[in-house]
Amino acid sequence: MSTLPYLITGTPDGPGIVERLTTDGAEIRKLLTTHGAVMLRDCKVDGVAGMEQAVIALSGEPLKYAERSSPRRSIKGNVYTSTDYPPTEEIFLHNENSYQAAWPRLLYFYCDIEPETQGATPLADIRRVYDAIDPAVREEFARRKWMVVRNFHEDFGVAWQHVFDTESRSDVEAHCARNGLKTEWIGDGGLRTTAVREPIRIHPETGDHVWFNHITFFHHTTLPASIREGLLAFLTEDELPTNTYYGDGGRIPDDVMDHLRAAYRKEWTRIDWKQGDLLLVDNMLSAHAREPFTGPRKIAVAMAEAFQPDATSVPPVEAALNPSDAARIGAPA
Repeated sequence: MSTLPYLITGTPDGPGIVERLTTDGAEIRKLLTTHGAVMLRDCKVDGVAGMEQAVIALSGEPLKYAERSSPRRSIKGNVYTSTDYPPTEEIFLHNENSYQAAWPRLLYFYCDIEPETQGATPLADIRRVYDAIDPAVREEFARRKWMVVRNFHEDFGVAWQHVFDTESRSDVEAHCARNGLKTEWIGDGGLRTTAVREPIRIHPETGDHVWFNHITFFHHTTLPASIREGLLAFLTEDELPTNTYYGDGGRIPDDVMDHLRAAYRKEWTRIDWKQGDLLLVDNMLSAHAREPFTGPRKIAVAMAEAFQPDATSVPPVEAALNPSDAARIGAPA
Protein backbone atom coordinates (compact mmCIF):
# COMPACT_ATOMS: atom_id res chain seq x y z
CA MET A 1 0.00 0.00 0.00
CA SER A 2 1.39 3.43 -0.92
CA THR A 3 2.09 6.07 1.73
CA LEU A 4 1.98 9.82 1.22
CA PRO A 5 4.62 11.01 1.52
CA TYR A 6 7.12 8.16 1.42
CA LEU A 7 9.70 8.89 4.13
CA ILE A 8 13.45 8.41 3.59
CA THR A 9 15.55 8.99 6.71
CA GLY A 10 19.28 9.68 6.51
CA THR A 11 22.04 8.84 9.00
CA PRO A 12 24.82 10.97 10.54
CA ASP A 13 27.45 9.24 8.43
CA GLY A 14 25.29 9.03 5.30
CA PRO A 15 25.64 11.04 2.08
CA GLY A 16 24.58 14.66 1.75
CA ILE A 17 21.48 15.57 -0.21
CA VAL A 18 23.19 16.26 -3.54
CA GLU A 19 25.12 12.99 -3.45
CA ARG A 20 21.98 11.08 -2.46
CA LEU A 21 19.89 12.58 -5.27
CA THR A 22 22.68 12.01 -7.77
CA THR A 23 23.25 8.39 -6.73
CA ASP A 24 19.67 7.39 -5.94
CA GLY A 25 17.80 9.71 -8.29
CA ALA A 26 16.30 6.94 -10.44
CA GLU A 27 14.98 5.08 -7.37
CA ILE A 28 13.56 8.29 -5.89
CA ARG A 29 11.74 9.00 -9.13
CA LYS A 30 10.19 5.51 -8.99
CA LEU A 31 9.05 6.20 -5.45
CA LEU A 32 7.55 9.52 -6.57
CA THR A 33 5.58 7.78 -9.31
CA THR A 34 4.26 5.18 -6.85
CA HIS A 35 3.58 7.38 -3.83
CA GLY A 36 3.20 10.88 -5.29
CA ALA A 37 5.62 12.51 -2.83
CA VAL A 38 8.89 11.68 -1.05
CA MET A 39 10.14 13.26 2.18
CA LEU A 40 13.91 13.21 2.76
CA ARG A 41 14.68 13.71 6.45
CA ASP A 42 18.07 14.11 8.16
CA CYS A 43 19.77 14.07 4.76
CA LYS A 44 22.13 17.05 5.21
CA VAL A 45 20.47 19.63 2.99
CA ASP A 46 22.56 22.53 4.35
CA GLY A 47 20.09 25.40 4.10
CA VAL A 48 18.37 27.07 1.17
CA ALA A 49 21.58 27.10 -0.88
CA GLY A 50 21.83 23.33 -0.41
CA MET A 51 18.18 22.96 -1.35
CA GLU A 52 18.82 24.84 -4.61
CA GLN A 53 21.73 22.50 -5.39
CA ALA A 54 19.47 19.52 -4.65
CA VAL A 55 16.94 20.78 -7.20
CA ILE A 56 19.68 21.21 -9.80
CA ALA A 57 21.08 17.74 -9.07
CA LEU A 58 17.79 15.96 -9.80
CA SER A 59 15.84 18.33 -12.04
CA GLY A 60 18.11 21.02 -13.46
CA GLU A 61 17.60 24.73 -12.92
CA PRO A 62 14.43 25.65 -10.98
CA LEU A 63 11.66 27.43 -12.87
CA LYS A 64 10.66 31.07 -12.58
CA TYR A 65 7.32 31.65 -10.86
CA ALA A 66 5.26 33.02 -13.75
CA GLU A 67 1.60 34.09 -14.06
CA ARG A 68 1.46 34.27 -10.28
CA SER A 69 -1.59 33.55 -8.17
CA SER A 70 -0.18 34.03 -4.65
CA PRO A 71 2.26 36.38 -2.90
CA ARG A 72 5.79 34.98 -2.75
CA ARG A 73 9.26 36.45 -2.49
CA SER A 74 12.49 35.20 -4.02
CA ILE A 75 14.89 33.86 -1.40
CA LYS A 76 17.65 32.85 -3.80
CA GLY A 77 17.17 32.99 -7.57
CA ASN A 78 14.12 30.91 -8.40
CA VAL A 79 13.77 29.54 -4.88
CA TYR A 80 10.84 31.32 -3.25
CA THR A 81 9.08 31.67 0.06
CA SER A 82 5.97 29.57 0.40
CA THR A 83 2.77 31.57 0.03
CA ASP A 84 2.92 34.67 2.25
CA TYR A 85 -0.59 34.43 3.68
CA PRO A 86 -1.36 35.19 7.35
CA PRO A 87 -0.50 32.23 9.59
CA THR A 88 -4.09 31.92 10.81
CA GLU A 89 -5.33 31.03 7.31
CA GLU A 90 -5.54 27.58 5.76
CA ILE A 91 -4.52 27.23 2.11
CA PHE A 92 -6.71 24.62 0.43
CA LEU A 93 -5.42 21.65 -1.57
CA HIS A 94 -4.33 22.45 -5.13
CA ASN A 95 -1.87 21.46 -7.86
CA GLU A 96 0.67 24.12 -8.70
CA ASN A 97 -0.15 26.15 -11.83
CA SER A 98 -2.87 23.76 -13.00
CA TYR A 99 -4.75 26.83 -14.28
CA GLN A 100 -1.94 27.56 -16.74
CA ALA A 101 -1.16 26.19 -20.19
CA ALA A 102 1.99 24.51 -18.79
CA TRP A 103 3.14 23.67 -15.29
CA PRO A 104 6.00 22.18 -13.24
CA ARG A 105 6.12 18.40 -12.90
CA LEU A 106 8.11 18.46 -9.65
CA LEU A 107 7.85 20.68 -6.59
CA TYR A 108 10.46 20.99 -3.84
CA PHE A 109 9.68 22.20 -0.31
CA TYR A 110 12.47 22.77 2.21
CA CYS A 111 11.91 23.38 5.92
CA ASP A 112 14.39 26.04 7.00
CA ILE A 113 12.50 26.85 10.23
CA GLU A 114 9.82 24.51 11.53
CA PRO A 115 6.64 26.00 13.04
CA GLU A 116 5.81 25.73 16.72
CA THR A 117 2.40 24.16 16.09
CA GLN A 118 0.67 22.75 12.99
CA GLY A 119 1.94 24.36 9.76
CA ALA A 120 2.19 21.08 7.85
CA THR A 121 2.02 20.94 4.06
CA PRO A 122 -0.85 18.41 3.73
CA LEU A 123 -1.05 16.28 0.60
CA ALA A 124 -3.76 14.41 -1.29
CA ASP A 125 -3.35 11.76 -3.99
CA ILE A 126 -5.33 13.19 -6.93
CA ARG A 127 -5.79 9.73 -8.41
CA ARG A 128 -7.85 8.95 -5.33
CA VAL A 129 -9.56 12.36 -5.45
CA TYR A 130 -10.60 11.53 -9.02
CA ASP A 131 -12.02 8.19 -7.85
CA ALA A 132 -13.88 9.88 -4.96
CA ILE A 133 -15.74 12.31 -7.23
CA ASP A 134 -19.20 11.23 -8.40
CA PRO A 135 -18.91 9.99 -12.02
CA ALA A 136 -21.74 12.28 -13.11
CA VAL A 137 -19.83 15.28 -11.76
CA ARG A 138 -16.65 14.17 -13.52
CA GLU A 139 -18.51 13.70 -16.81
CA GLU A 140 -20.09 17.14 -16.59
CA PHE A 141 -16.70 18.79 -16.17
CA ALA A 142 -15.05 16.58 -18.79
CA ARG A 143 -17.73 17.61 -21.28
CA ARG A 144 -17.96 21.31 -20.40
CA LYS A 145 -14.38 21.84 -19.09
CA TRP A 146 -13.74 24.57 -16.51
CA MET A 147 -13.10 28.30 -16.66
CA VAL A 148 -10.98 30.50 -14.42
CA VAL A 149 -11.68 34.24 -14.30
CA ARG A 150 -9.17 36.57 -12.67
CA ASN A 151 -9.82 40.26 -12.05
CA PHE A 152 -6.96 42.65 -11.35
CA HIS A 153 -8.41 45.85 -9.93
CA GLU A 154 -6.35 49.01 -10.19
CA ASP A 155 -6.83 49.93 -6.52
CA PHE A 156 -7.39 46.56 -4.86
CA GLY A 157 -5.63 43.19 -4.54
CA VAL A 158 -2.67 41.89 -6.52
CA ALA A 159 -1.67 44.07 -9.47
CA TRP A 160 -1.40 42.58 -12.94
CA GLN A 161 2.08 44.11 -13.16
CA HIS A 162 3.16 41.81 -10.32
CA VAL A 163 1.39 38.72 -11.68
CA PHE A 164 2.87 39.02 -15.18
CA ASP A 165 6.14 40.66 -14.06
CA THR A 166 5.87 43.52 -16.56
CA GLU A 167 4.55 47.07 -16.89
CA SER A 168 3.72 46.55 -20.57
CA ARG A 169 0.13 45.87 -21.63
CA SER A 170 1.33 44.56 -24.97
CA ASP A 171 3.62 42.06 -23.23
CA VAL A 172 0.66 40.86 -21.14
CA GLU A 173 -1.50 40.50 -24.24
CA ALA A 174 1.23 38.56 -26.04
CA HIS A 175 1.73 36.22 -23.07
CA CYS A 176 -1.99 35.61 -22.77
CA ALA A 177 -2.39 34.96 -26.50
CA ARG A 178 0.39 32.37 -26.35
CA ASN A 179 -1.13 30.66 -23.34
CA GLY A 180 -4.83 30.54 -24.13
CA LEU A 181 -6.05 33.45 -21.99
CA LYS A 182 -8.50 36.10 -23.13
CA THR A 183 -7.78 39.63 -21.92
CA GLU A 184 -10.12 42.55 -21.24
CA TRP A 185 -8.76 45.88 -20.03
CA ILE A 186 -11.06 47.55 -17.53
CA GLY A 187 -10.98 51.27 -16.84
CA ASP A 188 -7.60 52.97 -16.57
CA GLY A 189 -5.68 50.20 -14.85
CA GLY A 190 -7.79 47.07 -14.42
CA LEU A 191 -7.58 43.76 -16.24
CA ARG A 192 -9.74 40.64 -16.52
CA THR A 193 -8.32 37.37 -17.85
CA THR A 194 -10.35 34.30 -18.76
CA ALA A 195 -9.07 30.82 -19.56
CA VAL A 196 -10.82 27.52 -20.27
CA ARG A 197 -8.86 24.45 -19.17
CA GLU A 198 -9.21 20.67 -18.95
CA PRO A 199 -10.32 19.31 -15.55
CA ILE A 200 -8.88 15.80 -15.95
CA ARG A 201 -5.42 14.80 -17.13
CA ILE A 202 -3.62 11.54 -17.84
CA HIS A 203 -0.38 11.19 -15.93
CA PRO A 204 2.41 10.92 -18.53
CA GLU A 205 4.20 8.03 -16.77
CA THR A 206 1.54 6.01 -14.95
CA GLY A 207 -1.35 6.54 -17.38
CA ASP A 208 -3.64 7.25 -14.42
CA HIS A 209 -6.55 9.69 -14.64
CA VAL A 210 -5.94 12.57 -12.23
CA TRP A 211 -8.19 15.41 -11.02
CA PHE A 212 -5.80 18.22 -12.00
CA ASN A 213 -7.30 21.70 -11.82
CA HIS A 214 -7.93 24.77 -9.66
CA ILE A 215 -11.74 24.50 -9.78
CA THR A 216 -12.12 24.20 -6.02
CA PHE A 217 -9.14 26.30 -4.95
CA PHE A 218 -10.16 29.38 -6.96
CA HIS A 219 -13.90 29.12 -6.34
CA HIS A 220 -15.18 31.87 -4.06
CA THR A 221 -17.07 29.43 -1.81
CA THR A 222 -13.75 27.86 -0.75
CA LEU A 223 -12.69 31.16 0.85
CA PRO A 224 -13.21 31.56 4.60
CA ALA A 225 -16.71 32.94 5.18
CA SER A 226 -15.47 36.23 6.64
CA ILE A 227 -13.24 36.94 3.64
CA ARG A 228 -15.88 35.85 1.11
CA GLU A 229 -18.58 37.99 2.70
CA GLY A 230 -16.23 40.96 2.92
CA LEU A 231 -15.41 40.74 -0.79
CA LEU A 232 -19.02 40.25 -1.83
CA ALA A 233 -20.01 43.33 0.15
CA PHE A 234 -18.51 45.50 -2.60
CA LEU A 235 -17.84 43.15 -5.54
CA THR A 236 -20.12 40.93 -7.61
CA GLU A 237 -19.14 37.29 -8.13
CA ASP A 238 -17.81 38.05 -11.61
CA GLU A 239 -15.65 40.88 -10.22
CA LEU A 240 -13.90 38.79 -7.56
CA PRO A 241 -10.10 38.42 -7.79
CA THR A 242 -10.58 34.77 -8.77
CA ASN A 243 -13.57 32.57 -9.46
CA THR A 244 -14.31 29.43 -11.41
CA TYR A 245 -17.16 28.28 -13.66
CA TYR A 246 -17.97 25.55 -16.10
CA GLY A 247 -16.02 26.09 -19.29
CA ASP A 248 -19.09 27.52 -21.06
CA GLY A 249 -19.45 30.15 -18.32
CA GLY A 250 -22.18 28.35 -16.38
CA ARG A 251 -22.25 28.72 -12.61
CA ILE A 252 -21.09 25.63 -10.70
CA PRO A 253 -23.82 24.62 -8.21
CA ASP A 254 -23.03 24.95 -4.52
CA ASP A 255 -23.66 21.25 -3.86
CA VAL A 256 -21.13 20.32 -6.54
CA MET A 257 -18.54 22.55 -4.90
CA ASP A 258 -19.30 21.00 -1.51
CA HIS A 259 -18.85 17.56 -3.06
CA LEU A 260 -15.48 18.48 -4.60
CA ARG A 261 -14.17 19.89 -1.33
CA ALA A 262 -15.29 16.73 0.47
CA ALA A 263 -13.45 14.56 -2.08
CA TYR A 264 -10.23 16.45 -1.39
CA ARG A 265 -10.74 16.40 2.38
CA LYS A 266 -11.29 12.64 2.28
CA GLU A 267 -7.77 12.15 0.90
CA TRP A 268 -6.07 14.82 3.06
CA THR A 269 -2.91 13.51 4.78
CA ARG A 270 -0.25 15.33 6.77
CA ILE A 271 3.20 15.03 8.36
CA ASP A 272 4.77 17.54 10.73
CA TRP A 273 7.73 19.50 9.44
CA LYS A 274 11.17 19.01 10.98
CA GLN A 275 13.99 21.48 10.32
CA GLY A 276 16.05 20.27 7.37
CA ASP A 277 13.26 18.24 5.72
CA LEU A 278 13.14 18.23 1.92
CA LEU A 279 9.79 17.25 0.40
CA LEU A 280 9.58 16.28 -3.29
CA VAL A 281 6.10 16.29 -4.83
CA ASP A 282 4.96 14.96 -8.19
CA ASN A 283 2.66 17.85 -9.10
CA MET A 284 0.49 15.65 -11.31
CA LEU A 285 -0.07 13.02 -8.62
CA SER A 286 -0.36 14.99 -5.39
CA ALA A 287 -2.18 18.17 -4.44
CA HIS A 288 -0.70 20.20 -1.58
CA ALA A 289 -2.06 22.63 1.01
CA ARG A 290 -0.99 24.56 4.11
CA GLU A 291 -2.25 24.35 7.66
CA PRO A 292 -2.56 27.40 9.91
CA PHE A 293 0.41 27.65 12.26
CA THR A 294 2.08 29.42 15.13
CA GLY A 295 5.74 30.34 15.33
CA PRO A 296 8.17 31.61 12.68
CA ARG A 297 7.62 28.86 10.04
CA LYS A 298 9.93 29.26 7.00
CA ILE A 299 9.41 26.91 4.04
CA ALA A 300 11.32 27.44 0.80
CA VAL A 301 9.72 26.35 -2.48
CA ALA A 302 11.11 25.58 -5.92
CA MET A 303 9.37 24.39 -9.08
CA ALA A 304 11.09 22.27 -11.72
CA GLU A 305 10.72 20.31 -14.95
CA ALA A 306 8.26 22.30 -17.03
CA PHE A 307 5.55 20.15 -18.60
CA GLN A 308 3.79 21.12 -21.82
CA PRO A 309 0.63 19.01 -22.25
CA ASP A 310 -0.53 17.65 -25.59
CA ALA A 311 -3.52 15.67 -26.80
CA THR A 312 -2.29 12.50 -25.10
CA SER A 313 -2.61 14.16 -21.68
CA VAL A 314 -6.40 14.58 -21.99
CA PRO A 315 -8.77 11.61 -21.81
CA PRO A 316 -11.78 11.57 -24.16
CA VAL A 317 -14.98 12.67 -22.46
CA GLU A 318 -16.34 9.14 -22.19
CA ALA A 319 -13.14 8.07 -20.39
CA ALA A 320 -14.19 10.17 -17.41
CA LEU A 321 -16.54 7.28 -16.66
CA ASN A 322 -16.32 3.54 -16.60
CA PRO A 323 -19.03 1.69 -18.59
CA SER A 324 -21.28 0.95 -15.61
CA ASP A 325 -21.15 4.59 -14.49
CA ALA A 326 -21.90 5.82 -18.00
CA ALA A 327 -24.92 3.53 -18.30
CA ARG A 328 -26.21 4.65 -14.93
CA ILE A 329 -26.33 8.35 -15.83
CA GLY A 330 -27.07 7.96 -19.54
CA ALA A 331 -23.67 9.16 -20.74
CA PRO A 332 -21.88 7.55 -23.70
CA ALA A 333 -20.13 4.33 -22.75
